[in-house]
Amino acid sequence: MWVITVHSEDQTTMFEFDTLKEAKEVFEKIKGVKYLSQVIYFNDTNIAPAV
Repeated sequence: MWVITVHSEDQTTMFEFDTLKEAKEVFEKIKGVKYLSQVIYFNDTNIAPAV
């Protein structure tokens, strides 16, 4: 899961996306202070374990 967090003067808003492609398309259109993060759960079988 990918999350965009947007900070403004009086609030913080978060948007969730299933793919990086979707998240990047929206990320480029958002103005202001923003962060794109990947959320990885410890039991997520789609992600290869760190060696």
